[in-house]
Amino acid sequence: MMMNSLIRRFTPLLLAVALASTVAMIGCQAQQPAPQQTTVNDYGDYGQWEHDTHREHQDLSKRSPDEQKQYSDWHNNNHH
Repeated sequence: MMMNSLIRRFTPLLLAVALASTVAMIGCQAQQPAPQQTTVNDYGDYGQWEHDTHREHQDLSKRSPDEQKQYSDWHNNNHH
């Protein structure tokens, strides 16, 4: 009988703690900064390379390894 009394008293408290912790975790996730996306400005003259080689704009990180190497070679040949 005493066990039933304890369970009845603490069940609402346990439910409230579970709900509060869930809300707190969601709030913490919402405050994390969004991942940064690569832009043309991150690569300096990447936009110029796209223009010079007649490519449509696409994040360098999404280009094929071959195209990334082509940009790197172009950059090194034109700026070093």
